[in-house]
Amino acid sequence: MLFKGETLQVSMGPNDIIHLKFDSQVDKINKFNAQTLKELGEAYQVVLKQKQARGLIFMSGKDHFIMGADVTEFINHFTKSEEELALWLANVNTLFNGFSDLPYPTVTAINGFSLGGGFELSLTATYRVATKGSQVGLPETKLGIFPGWGGTVRLPRLIGADNAIEWITSGKQYSAYDALKVVAVDAVINDPNKLIDAATMMIERAHKGELDWKARKEELVNPLRLNKIESMMAFETAKGFVFGVAGPNYPAPVKAIEVIQKGATLKRDEALTIEGKAFAAIAKSKTAESLVRVFLGDQYLKKVSKTQSAKASVVTEAAVLGAGIMGGGIAYQSASTGTPIIMKDIAEASLKTGMNEANKLLSKLVSIKKIDVEQMGRVISSIKPTLSYADFGAASVVIEAVVENEKIKKNVLKEVEMVVAPNTVIASNTSTISITRLAEGMARPENFCGLHFFNPVHKMPLVEVIRGAKTSDETVATVVAYSLKMGKKPIVVGDCPGFLVNRILFPYFGGFAALVHEGVDFARIDKVMEKFGWPMGPAYLLDVVGIDTAFHAASIMAEGFPDRMSYSYESSMEKMYKAKRFGQKNAKGYYQYSVDKKGKPKKDLDPAVAALLYSNSSSKKEVTDEEIVERIMFPMIFESARCLSDKIVGSAIEVDMGLLLGIGFPPFRTGALKYADDLGLSKIVESAKKYESLGKLYSPPENLKALATKNEKFYN
Repeated sequence: MLFKGETLQVSMGPNDIIHLKFDSQVDKINKFNAQTLKELGEAYQVVLKQKQARGLIFMSGKDHFIMGADVTEFINHFTKSEEELALWLANVNTLFNGFSDLPYPTVTAINGFSLGGGFELSLTATYRVATKGSQVGLPETKLGIFPGWGGTVRLPRLIGADNAIEWITSGKQYSAYDALKVVAVDAVINDPNKLIDAATMMIERAHKGELDWKARKEELVNPLRLNKIESMMAFETAKGFVFGVAGPNYPAPVKAIEVIQKGATLKRDEALTIEGKAFAAIAKSKTAESLVRVFLGDQYLKKVSKTQSAKASVVTEAAVLGAGIMGGGIAYQSASTGTPIIMKDIAEASLKTGMNEANKLLSKLVSIKKIDVEQMGRVISSIKPTLSYADFGAASVVIEAVVENEKIKKNVLKEVEMVVAPNTVIASNTSTISITRLAEGMARPENFCGLHFFNPVHKMPLVEVIRGAKTSDETVATVVAYSLKMGKKPIVVGDCPGFLVNRILFPYFGGFAALVHEGVDFARIDKVMEKFGWPMGPAYLLDVVGIDTAFHAASIMAEGFPDRMSYSYESSMEKMYKAKRFGQKNAKGYYQYSVDKKGKPKKDLDPAVAALLYSNSSSKKEVTDEEIVERIMFPMIFESARCLSDKIVGSAIEVDMGLLLGIGFPPFRTGALKYADDLGLSKIVESAKKYESLGKLYSPPENLKALATKNEKFYN
């Protein structure tokens, strides 16, 4: 052993080939943190002393090569000045260049994941060999940044500008065979046990002259071979296309192209300087801060869920009460992730609808070759439609998903409790109704909780696990574990009307309703809020949710929070409901809908809507775009703060991740509370004063005002 650290070891292998093995003794995976970088620098000095060396192999002692940088640690670097950050990057690249410039061929042996900084290190080697199941990629743009350890310089010189632009701007992971097609890796082997042998063989082939390793090393340090026309086609066209996809709120992908373009005509070290300075600037942006915060929030939810599911009972079979689209979606999600499920309804037609929904979703997976017909058959066969409770005794978890009506739900819950085993967990898929109230009359309320799926079930990642007054920790644990197994991101929330996400969403709709009542064009409001960053404006969102569904939920929210969620006028939502304009489900709501060539709903303005909404509105009020944003976002911010104060969840990041995962809050702003921090809480309190006449909806809660007074934030 030539060197042994906490994260990597260096030894001399056969044929005087150095083995540099990443094998963290403190973590289950290899990742780049300060300790790894420190030890890599020490290892480099050891490597230089091995004058007899004929080659070097980067390898891993884990199931994966290197998962990437430790974002939880490296985010501290983003607080430094641009100059300090650029210097740090330059020091890392000096180290990487040292390995790249060794006077003999080097190979990276890639197993499992090689991502981000891990893949950037692998690019310093002369060649790369990967196992067939490995995945490589540079996902940095998903964090609002781009590769800063040479990725924008080394990858284009290896696979060409066009391919590198696609890899870097998309942030995707690529299979070993996809990487082989563009020569991001040089060989793929089927047997993981022969990976090091294959890497060794590649070095021997290089020494025999079968591989021109010196020419490869020259390629990696010289400018790209592009003439002016090729450069124009590669870069200018790409910038226009990528900007059209990413939009103005996500600057990193386009900036990455600019960095590649500026460095294309330069040698490696000059190009790396450009990359470092540009990275330092983009890392200081609000978008990068927010997207990193989202990443850390996702990691936090995983950690919390793991703790919350510690006492879970094993779910071997589930059941869903109520078929239709929602029940079919839940059945599909459970069965497709390995838990057989019974789907019960009182009507054969509903069961057929539920099975059709599952069939449709599975057929789509077959059409895009995610699964084959045999796999589809296995999933379908694990969904058992039934009109009786005969088989419910074996179900570990029963999900009630009948109509959103408290009386009906209570009757169904009492009925199902009588036919299941005493330890069976029962969960209600309700979006607004109090779990504590639904548990009234149940014999075992400790076995009951809420499990709110968002529609469509197969697409929306969030589920709210709602703890009622008598819900046990074991019940919560079991439902959290089952949710995780279904591939969902559960957030455990306290019980109140609307729980977390809908409780915050309906004040947002309230701000929209008041603007429309004052005569502001709903389509203009949508455009302003879409420019703000929402995937769809409030009117369009109501059409997608369903006006009838939203109107019913709004009445429950108004009953629960009459001071700020009830209306003193006939809202536009109520007018739509009375006119039977239910949105996309019947092709007419705030907009009218037709089907495009791809079979997707296409929205257009309907002249009848203006007459319906504005005929009796108060005198039209002139408002600026900034006022529209404030009128809609302030109620959402204030209700988010109240949820935190009421301990519906325990942290600001849980509030914001709930909004992001549940209703598509703009990721580049993180969530309502982080957005409030960025605006400035004192500024919000002051700005809200001009809306005092509009009622409690615009009254800042005490916890927000207290933070503003102390010049503090929701995020410390």
